[in-house]
Amino acid sequence: MQIEQIFISPEHNFVGHHGQPPGTSPLIEEERIECVAGKGLLGDRYFNHAEDYKGQITFFSAEVFERLCAQFGIRGKPAGVLRRNVIVSGIDLLSLIGCEFEMQGVKFRGTQHCAPCEWMDVAFAPGAKEFLKENAGLRARILTDGELHLGDARLRIVRDVEAANG
Repeated sequence: MQIEQIFISPEHNFVGHHGQPPGTSPLIEEERIECVAGKGLLGDRYFNHAEDYKGQITFFSAEVFERLCAQFGIRGKPAGVLRRNVIVSGIDLLSLIGCEFEMQGVKFRGTQHCAPCEWMDVAFAPGAKEFLKENAGLRARILTDGELHLGDARLRIVRDVEAANG
């Protein structure tokens, strides 16, 4: 597995903007990012958002983004327009729902599918929300402090929480 891109944004462009145009807060591409257990990504709009928030970090598949671009014939838009934090390749992200996993020394718990909202049709192209309804990324909680950086992520499943509880 590889970490291809990392994004943060200090403010919301879509949340709280229903019926209005999106905000203009810049999307910042980083080479590395600080993960804070139970709080989120330092400098991101969801940092310390709510206690036990399920989306302290979001992941998105580079392969799904390539299929999305091909489907709509779009070139030149960065994966960051989807407002997910970490773009990865070489993993089925939805297989991590209910799992504790580790990459680059940081532990996470996959909490749920990062379902697309109507803003996907604005941010990317009309029809993007429908295209992504089954595979729009992974929300996760950050379990340990640490840093993620671009490059090899060597994913390790710590335990399948759902299987252990089932």
